[in-house]
Amino acid sequence: MKIDRDLLLMLKSSELGAGEPDLGIKLMSAFLDSLYASGKLPARISCLNSGIFLTTEGSPVEDILRKFEEAGSEIVSCGTCLKYYDRADKLIIGEASNMKVTVNDMLNFEKILAP
Repeated sequence: MKIDRDLLLMLKSSELGAGEPDLGIKLMSAFLDSLYASGKLPARISCLNSGIFLTTEGSPVEDILRKFEEAGSEIVSCGTCLKYYDRADKLIIGEASNMKVTVNDMLNFEKILAP
């Protein structure tokens, strides 16, 4: 596995696409599995809004996100979002972050992948 130091993955929702929630969760899982299998991993995965449900208790993608983390991808979740959804004490993967870090990442990473 190779970490692409220029690549930021932004997960702005717990689902991929718009439509049926069950399908969106399956698509997100398939997306993350496929990205991991590509061998080209993001340096950072940033979870915003309902994307924080991917890094908190009950995550449907906990196993694959742990693989990213073990391979060297840093995983951060929006602290404001964690508080809003009352999930701050349920964070199980990565660390809490803030909007200053998010904006800095968006300005400085050369490639941003936002499915």
